[in-house]
Amino acid sequence: MLKRLLRNLGAAASSKTARNPLLDYAEGNPNGLGMEKWVHYFDVYHRHFQRFRGRRMTIIEIGILNGGSLRMWQKYFGSQATVVGVDVNPECARLAAPGIEIVIGDQGDRSFLRELRDRYPLPTILLDDGGHTMNQQIATFEELYPSLDPEGIFVCEDTHTSYWPDFGGGLRRDGTFIEMAKTLIDRINAQHVLDESFPVDDFTVSTGSLHFYDSILVIERTKRAPPVWLSYGSQRILRVDA
Repeated sequence: MLKRLLRNLGAAASSKTARNPLLDYAEGNPNGLGMEKWVHYFDVYHRHFQRFRGRRMTIIEIGILNGGSLRMWQKYFGSQATVVGVDVNPECARLAAPGIEIVIGDQGDRSFLRELRDRYPLPTILLDDGGHTMNQQIATFEELYPSLDPEGIFVCEDTHTSYWPDFGGGLRRDGTFIEMAKTLIDRINAQHVLDESFPVDDFTVSTGSLHFYDSILVIERTKRAPPVWLSYGSQRILRVDA
């Protein structure tokens, strides 16, 4: 019994100190293609993305600069993954490689985003690390989120620009990505709203969760049925109405 307990404690400690393979890749390739990320992003990625490793899937990253993250995704997800990089700079076309596809276009152009949606239907992960202006981030979410795989993930990075005037932001300023994202909290809870002017919509029934982190928003899709209230246990001392 004692040996088993010590073994379980050791396994638990090992899992807590396990290295993040994404950070390992970034730190282990000092001479590789350039990549710039906030360090805490790596834990967010691994927390939400690890279930897709080794599976057939497509990740689209908007904003690729020197292409280092494309190689990282390819290593992380494995040989069955298709990695798509999108950038407005035509020089990025040279970053194409087996398993890595490059599309040149402006994410602020909704017609381009619709073409991208048609070209890559049902991507597993959509990662917005593009220009970070308010119109770019909002247009990308509105045009591409509905086209994700029903169990896919949408990520918008560097949402701190919603507080920076040079990017169209400002604290609690109307029209920023963060202010738009706040409305998503109401929409995911729309089945509980008693005001008939705020109906359940496609976002409500196709979204499982919203995860707000420092400078990053992760939205996980899932097929949702109406919530079900259940009562367990037969003894009742107090009654609490939901």
